Amino acid sequence: MIAGLQTLVFLLAAVAFVAFIASRSGAAAPILLVAAGVLIAVAPGVPALVLEPQFVLLLVLPPVIYISAVNMSWREFKFNLRPILLLAVGCVVFTTISVSLATKWLLGWPLAVGFVLGAIVSPPDAVAPLAIARRMQLPRRISVILEGEGLANDATALVLYRFAVAAVSVGSFSLAQAGETFTAIIAGEIVWGIGVGWTMLRLRRFMRDPRIEITLSLITPFLAYWPPEHLGGSGVIATVATGLYISWNGPRLISAATRLQGVFFWDFFLFLIEGLVFLFTGLQAQALFERIQDHSLYELTTSAAIVSLVVIAARFVWTFPITYLPRWLIPPLARRDPSPPWQWPFIISFTGVRGIVSLAAALAIPLATADGAPFPYRDPIFFLTFCVVMVTLVFQGSALPWIIRKLGLVKTGMRERVLERAEELRARHAAIEASSAKLARFGAENEVPEEAMTSLLAQQDYFLSRVRMKCEASEERRALTALHDEIDLQLIAEERNLINGMLREGELTDEARRRIERELDLREADVLNRRKERQS
Repeated sequence: MIAGLQTLVFLLAAVAFVAFIASRSGAAAPILLVAAGVLIAVAPGVPALVLEPQFVLLLVLPPVIYISAVNMSWREFKFNLRPILLLAVGCVVFTTISVSLATKWLLGWPLAVGFVLGAIVSPPDAVAPLAIARRMQLPRRISVILEGEGLANDATALVLYRFAVAAVSVGSFSLAQAGETFTAIIAGEIVWGIGVGWTMLRLRRFMRDPRIEITLSLITPFLAYWPPEHLGGSGVIATVATGLYISWNGPRLISAATRLQGVFFWDFFLFLIEGLVFLFTGLQAQALFERIQDHSLYELTTSAAIVSLVVIAARFVWTFPITYLPRWLIPPLARRDPSPPWQWPFIISFTGVRGIVSLAAALAIPLATADGAPFPYRDPIFFLTFCVVMVTLVFQGSALPWIIRKLGLVKTGMRERVLERAEELRARHAAIEASSAKLARFGAENEVPEEAMTSLLAQQDYFLSRVRMKCEASEERRALTALHDEIDLQLIAEERNLINGMLREGELTDEARRRIERELDLREADVLNRRKERQS
């Protein structure tokens, strides 16, 4: 127990250190974390740390999927549903079949065993590519499609994986039955997910306590995921449905205090989860070396090269036709949604990075089939999965920024962000004007004292002037705004020093200091948020 806790503390320290290096170097943190995990795993004297598959599938996957769905715009998800489903379902199935046929024809594996491997390596992980896409300001639609695909592709892959493992274990497979089961799983999970979202939102509204609400939000993904997974589904679709429902309906039912605290909690929680997950991915190198000692090195490297190449190529072969063929065959679709430049599907194809879900699925393969025989090719499947994860994550992930620059897509989404910013400022302007009109009516109807009305109207004028200043932002005005924010930060720091000095001198109680400190923290967060908005 003590050794386990010490190991966890060491891994958390490693996550923090690597994240610091990534933030200073501009490199993608997931890639550095995987590399760090490999280095730790091969270091002499380090005990083997084998990833527990149920830990990933039951404890890590639900919150990651849930918060991604909550942060996803339902409107953008719905608008891009066609390309998202073509990738999350169509591309996963196509990759699974491609890997299965390649391993049969080129490696001599049984078709069903190849299907198991194909289902394992078919779902991409969007975490690392999305971080790079946002940093390099790619068009928002690319990010939305990748994020939407990442929400749903695990469900397709895990269902295919269960069918494939059952086919190898039992020795039979019915395509019609599998199709019916898959459809029933999707329909049932959507209904369950919406029901969980509806119930948890009403329960949180009833509680009206940020600490309890955040606790309920932490429970929500597991409540959505576990029952369908236990009944033979994937749990992923239900979790996505819950997250999207809360994303669309939450603003009306979740309090401001809960949102402020919840954003920090989930951001920190995901930072730890994703950091540990990528670190553990690299740490599997030691277990990998122990499993392949009885196999030919030439056979393993040849197999890894073939499978990795098929996985990467299959995404390109699938993505380009499904991007352009529907528009060529259906003119109304082309008019409603014109064809994107070829660089867009190329980037989407190149972001097929595999991750921890594939490794967990490979580790979860049963030891024996239904008749008691060892599960065929179990260790080679794990080796090939690890190789595909490493090749796609390290090679494609590292090369992605270079590819984006070569295709001329760097900051192509900047104009979108400028337009979004203008829409945001117009909305803020309209909202403040509406609230000012409401204030005037309220004052007239309730005989509010003139002094109070003057103070409130002055506050509204201040908010309105800030928005107008941002709308009219010239270079000179932006410089003045930046100077204003810098002075604000210095004033806040001076107030902190004074308050802390009064506390040390016994002129202020701790409770009073905490209340003042919270107000200063909110002011500082507001200034830093404005600075971040100007830089984006």
